[in-house]
Amino acid sequence: MRVSTAQFYLQNSQKIGGLQSQVNQQSDYLSTGKRIITAKDDAVAFGTLAGYKDELMNIEKYQRNITQAKNRNSLQDTSFDNAQTLMQELKRIFIQANNGTLDDDDLKSLAELASNSQSQMLDIANTKDETGGYIFAGYQIDKQPFALQPDNSVNYLGDNGVRQLQIAKNVMVDTNQPGDEAFEKVANAIGDFKPNYIANTSGVSVNSALINDSAVYDSVAHPPGYRFVFTAPSDLTVTDANTNVVYPTAPYTPGQIVAFNGVEVQLDGNPLPGDELVLEATQNISIFDTIKSAVDWMNVGTGTANVTQHQVDYNEILTQLDRSLNHMTTRQTDAGIRVQLIETQSENHKDKELTISKSQSNIEDLDFAKAIANFEQSKVALQAAQQTFVQVKNLNLFNYI
Repeated sequence: MRVSTAQFYLQNSQKIGGLQSQVNQQSDYLSTGKRIITAKDDAVAFGTLAGYKDELMNIEKYQRNITQAKNRNSLQDTSFDNAQTLMQELKRIFIQANNGTLDDDDLKSLAELASNSQSQMLDIANTKDETGGYIFAGYQIDKQPFALQPDNSVNYLGDNGVRQLQIAKNVMVDTNQPGDEAFEKVANAIGDFKPNYIANTSGVSVNSALINDSAVYDSVAHPPGYRFVFTAPSDLTVTDANTNVVYPTAPYTPGQIVAFNGVEVQLDGNPLPGDELVLEATQNISIFDTIKSAVDWMNVGTGTANVTQHQVDYNEILTQLDRSLNHMTTRQTDAGIRVQLIETQSENHKDKELTISKSQSNIEDLDFAKAIANFEQSKVALQAAQQTFVQVKNLNLFNYI
């Protein structure tokens, strides 16, 4: 068979090129420490590795969200802890103010301390996160959520939005508590209504006022406030806001439950003829309103016109202070539970990441001893081909003449 010079060069060039490619490929394996670089190395294993890499990328994304979610909830935890400390101190001041030996100056000083508590609580409610966003503003993170009014009341300017972050495939976690839930919606310690005492010579007070049967309760036909009027000898009549009688005049026995329109009311004390109170619908009482009530009570001083009613107001405010303190504890607990969930999920991700990394290593890591042997073998083959080509291309017939 005749072999032309061009064919001879082409064949040898292709052969040497293939051997050079093998050397380069073995060099790539050694430099990367991987036995699978492209799909042609092992198509099945390459697909498995692609899945592992996607999982690791997702874990990295979740861990970033976890860091952010943990920071936000930890900040809430700290804020509610500070609020509890503040409420405990306010309660101590308020109890001290009920000491009958204090004069007006003493009560004024305590009222100033209580006012400072309101300012500090306002600062807590307007806490910002590391990005400068208000953590208790709902979705309105760029707008200060709580504002002090000229009458020392506090308005909420945020919304009830709850932001969330995904920390696992099927796990979302809240990153905030809206300000109305945190500071405004404190359950009324009495129940669903708040009393306004028109006349109270006996010291009677409302122990509880609850909507006991929502199916019967009709706030349209019989709207609150419900007016309780005691007449001689011990009769009670209750009318609604439209002056309709909802509890016909009947003898009242101290401690009995007064039931009407799906509402049940229980009073403390022995009411006297002429005592009168009105129940207005109030399911929640703002922490700021409770603090303001405590300050206002102390500012009355010792010159109150109705000592009996003043003591009734004190007891109700103190009870609501306890409810506010419990509310802060609940809010802090919610934040702490979320932090625990976040930390648990973070550990799960770390365990999964370690497992995937080990599996990934088992598939793609290079056996260096075998790779070096293959590299040396490929290099020797390339050198042999190069030397053979050099010697053969110099042969011709005139060498033998």
